[in-house]
Amino acid sequence: MITLLDAALSRQQLKARMPFRYGIATMTEVPHVFLQLTFDFNGTTGHGISADHLPPKWFTKDPDRDLDEEIEEMFLVVRTAVKHSRDISAATPFAFWRQLYAAQAKWGEANNIPPLLAQFGVTLVERAMIDAYCHAQNTTLETALHKNLFGIDLGAIHDSLADFQPGDWLPAVAPREVFARHTVGLSDPLTDEEISDEDRVADVLPQSLTACIRFYGMRHFKLKINGETARDQERLAHMAQVFATECGGDYAFSLDGNECFHEVATFKNYFSELQAKVGDVDFWSKLLFIEQPWHRNVALSPEIGELAAAWPDRPPIIIDESDAELTSLPTALKLGYAGTSHKNCKGVFKGVANACLLAQRRSQGLPAMMSGEDLSNVAPVAMLQDLAAQACLGITSVERNGHHYFAGLTQFPATLQNAMLTHHADLFTKEVTDWPRIDVRNGHLSLATTLAAPFGYAGELDLSALEKVSLT
Repeated sequence: MITLLDAALSRQQLKARMPFRYGIATMTEVPHVFLQLTFDFNGTTGHGISADHLPPKWFTKDPDRDLDEEIEEMFLVVRTAVKHSRDISAATPFAFWRQLYAAQAKWGEANNIPPLLAQFGVTLVERAMIDAYCHAQNTTLETALHKNLFGIDLGAIHDSLADFQPGDWLPAVAPREVFARHTVGLSDPLTDEEISDEDRVADVLPQSLTACIRFYGMRHFKLKINGETARDQERLAHMAQVFATECGGDYAFSLDGNECFHEVATFKNYFSELQAKVGDVDFWSKLLFIEQPWHRNVALSPEIGELAAAWPDRPPIIIDESDAELTSLPTALKLGYAGTSHKNCKGVFKGVANACLLAQRRSQGLPAMMSGEDLSNVAPVAMLQDLAAQACLGITSVERNGHHYFAGLTQFPATLQNAMLTHHADLFTKEVTDWPRIDVRNGHLSLATTLAAPFGYAGELDLSALEKVSLT
């Protein structure tokens, strides 16, 4: 049986190199936490780590909540998930996760904690457990998924997958490189000329969209919109010009609505105006999909299905923040959405089941897609684990923005910096900087060492210099 033996939580406060405006929030600094767990896997001990930001305003999108209150609530859901884990004994990692998911869901409902937030704590335990299991079994995430070493019961999540294994639907070989889809935040400068002296970042990394394209060779982009028609039209038109000049015809983009539309019907008119007034046919042919334009309060309402029926030539639209429960994707597909996103903060096993469901739909000739999105992930753990999962799910265009809003690994101890350079020389470099930074080349990230590791990061990580956080 699988049981939790020990747990420790650490944090590092990170300051952004420039503000990141997304939806109703602007991030200037954020706590980054590491959860270390030790498990007994049927007599074999395994140690694992998970990590993530605690980003205010993403899990709840409540403009009236105090930021510190939201951060404390995120710590609470992590502590609660660990507390529940101490009482679980299960035959497989998947069975352990299911018990934990159910216990946390019951607690969240009783305490008025939204499912997306409540299950965030579960995902940190889940990720550390996957890491510990892969270390204990001397295997990789890719191999464990294909051999179903985790004991994943797809039918327990989606009925139509009851007779299948993950390896029946996941790619036979995970891609060894992916597009880094570059985020353009709502307040990000598009050209260097827009940056005032007081706002210019004092490091050697690019700051404007134009500079990032030239520095990293970016070709995939995620463009934030906020529903203000005139402002979005002007800004998108400017970006279309930048892409035409810097990329020629070699680019693609997604739009992220960040839940800014509270009325279902208004988005169709808004998007029609964008198409009519921004760029040209060639520009809009580069659109990959639109991510979560509607607020979660209406995003899965029957009105969405009515709109979809009246809008047959709509672009692909996916859910993101509304993907809060195991039933969210099937509900969204019935309403006319094209699919969902994956990010590890929403769950790895859940993401595997969703990827398999979408692959099954594609085999039936139905529209189905999964995108790779970010939460400003950074190394040494969170970003690499997320990239490993994205590749194993077959996602080849993954939003990455942690390297843009945070200056590499400058805020972490030297031991962690050196570990990335030593074990992941294909993903990190010190070229033009004195500290490790992610190495985006020709718009791509190399994942060879990431996929060869048990779960994302390779080697032993020394977290002893980080601030310890009580789990009680």
